Amino acid sequence: MKIALFRREDSHIDEKKSDYLAGRLTALGADIYHCTSADSTPLPEDTDLLLSLGGDGTFLAAVDFLKGRQIPVAGINFGRLGFLTTARVDEGENSWIEDLVGKRFDIEPRLLLQVAGVELPEGVHPYCLNEFTLMRLGPSMLQITVSIDGKSLPTYWADGVLVATPTGSTAYSLSAGGPIVAPTTECLIICPAAPHNLNVRPIVVNAGSEIKISFRSKDGAASMSVDNHGFHVSQDSCVTLSQAPHKAMYVKLRDMSFIDALRDKLMWGDDIRNNK
Repeated sequence: MKIALFRREDSHIDEKKSDYLAGRLTALGADIYHCTSADSTPLPEDTDLLLSLGGDGTFLAAVDFLKGRQIPVAGINFGRLGFLTTARVDEGENSWIEDLVGKRFDIEPRLLLQVAGVELPEGVHPYCLNEFTLMRLGPSMLQITVSIDGKSLPTYWADGVLVATPTGSTAYSLSAGGPIVAPTTECLIICPAAPHNLNVRPIVVNAGSEIKISFRSKDGAASMSVDNHGFHVSQDSCVTLSQAPHKAMYVKLRDMSFIDALRDKLMWGDDIRNNK
């Protein structure tokens, strides 16, 4: 089994734990090699699995690094929250390492969002695992026009708007008041950020929808982001968002569940009354 160990170029992970992981994988017969987000050489064609060593940001970078190649990605948490991660190297027996080498895991195809209509900076791939955002640059709010399959929504007067995938429903969208969506659901979430209207709410639309977004601003420009890549655009820009033609291959160990992650990592339902 050929396994790539991926990290971000500027990451500072626990090298002792990283070496331990590499040693265990090698001892189990895996052929491993290391790569970073700065590498320009594609992974070998026979790569079976990519392990993302870091937190959620590293996982997003790993999916971006694959550039659409259908290689399963397992997140190994060397960061903080690690909502997207599969496991953590600890002082226990770490039996999940044997599970990975023995292919005792499930693969969840995760929807990706495709960005078109604007010129992306060099090196930015036009796909999002979490979300696309449009946000104000200066003190003035944005006047945002959104259409779904050619039908316009009421104008948003807000700090910005984001379009999230089901995977991204527990990221920025959650902080902006969007709904939690099971990660394999086929939908997209449109969520305004700090809208200056009491009657504006997020909306969930079909994954096959085409979403177009344009804006006006006294600043003449705004900030856009494609997952963890940010850049500026002028107000004559119009972005088109749709479901990508491929999906990210998320590795899920058999004892994991989305509900458990909500409880354990986001402390969903944490209430002193539930402990009695």
